[in-house]
Amino acid sequence: MTLTPQYVDEPGYDALARAAQDHLWMHFTRHSVYESGGHVPVIVKGDGPYIWDDSGKRYLDGLAGLFVVQVGHGRAELADAAARQARELAFFPVWSYAHPRAIELAERLAGLAPGDLNRVFFTSGGGEAVESAWKLAKQYFKETGRPTKHKVISRAVAYHGTPHGALSITGIPFAKQMFEPLVPGAHKVPNTNFYRAPEHGDDLQAFGRWAANRIEEAILDEGPETVAAVFLEPVQNSGGCFPPPPGYLARVREICDTYDVLLVADETITAFGRIGEYFATSRYGVQPDIITCAKGMTSGYAPMGAMIASERLFEPFRHGTTMFAHGYTWGGHPVGAAIALANLDILEREGLPAHVREQETAFRSTLEKLYDLPIVGDVRGEGFFYGIELVRDKQTRETFDEDESERLLRGFLSKALFDAGLYCRADDRGDPVIQLAPPLVSTQEQFDEMEQILRDVLTRAWELL
Repeated sequence: MTLTPQYVDEPGYDALARAAQDHLWMHFTRHSVYESGGHVPVIVKGDGPYIWDDSGKRYLDGLAGLFVVQVGHGRAELADAAARQARELAFFPVWSYAHPRAIELAERLAGLAPGDLNRVFFTSGGGEAVESAWKLAKQYFKETGRPTKHKVISRAVAYHGTPHGALSITGIPFAKQMFEPLVPGAHKVPNTNFYRAPEHGDDLQAFGRWAANRIEEAILDEGPETVAAVFLEPVQNSGGCFPPPPGYLARVREICDTYDVLLVADETITAFGRIGEYFATSRYGVQPDIITCAKGMTSGYAPMGAMIASERLFEPFRHGTTMFAHGYTWGGHPVGAAIALANLDILEREGLPAHVREQETAFRSTLEKLYDLPIVGDVRGEGFFYGIELVRDKQTRETFDEDESERLLRGFLSKALFDAGLYCRADDRGDPVIQLAPPLVSTQEQFDEMEQILRDVLTRAWELL
């Protein structure tokens, strides 16, 4: 994962950058860059689809912060909602108690979620929601007389979070190696990377069925009596935005029903308009048993996540002394819930999910202009969520070796794109890709700006090979 602009040639430091270097432990960051003279980028302001650093330079936020800022930066309405709630009730837990904003938000999410996903368990973020879903799956099967069903199936290269359970479900080897041993029982199957499909590379639907059947194969290999759940993102993030092939999710649903396995849709990124619906599973016509979500629920104006479960999964907890012995201090935080409600108001009032559906073809076609560059192998995604895969050879689809990836992605692209005024992600968790997920308020003006910056920087990158 490469997020760090490598400012190794910037002269000096300002006070904030120096303090960041001395005290701030940044996430997924090579601190050696800064120890050897690099300048820590300090972002101080946002407005709409743009952000500014402490020198006053403006950047297009091509990643919506981290797939988060759906309604754009600088929304006074959300800040006002936070202030009103903090003055009224700044904090109270939802541990055997409730407060109005958590109740209202739970009701609202239940109304937006597909089918009978009516039970909302709040968390602080997406990784915690995934962690909660696995724990619920385990307890549900224990409570219903099937205690051996505890394993999960997930997909290669998929990212589901950093808590130990969620990290076990994650399919990125380097993200896990330093923290092993992890939670046992997490098994991986192929993802839906059609660009590098090992079979049926000329038939998307056939490839989708092949990939889905690998899930059935894994369930049978492990024994259906031991498998509790399948976790997948409707559009997989890591590796560069893999949409589900036609019929894929329906086939996975069929497999889960056959073997009494829960289908968990990790919509940490894809929910709240990113794919053009409040939940991407609605767009694809599939009913999961659990949805995990976070990020765009508040547009990043406060941390907030949720596990949304079906009535069936809540049933064992209705009676007697049974409880889900699990919780987070900040889950359902009053201020976060108030912001989420105001954020959903904006999404609805401004029709942002519909805006994504209306503009996604223009976004795709603008990015596809980059196909004329020799370094661009594939442009893929859905809604406002795209990956551009970079290759050494377009005809053979040859990728870069480790040294080339180091030099190209970490040594040049991240810094060059940022210097050119575009904040996005040069990602090497699978094959090298550039990921783009702008705020949902973006229009053709921002699409063109992204394309022009990418064209210039990728042209220069090719010259370095």
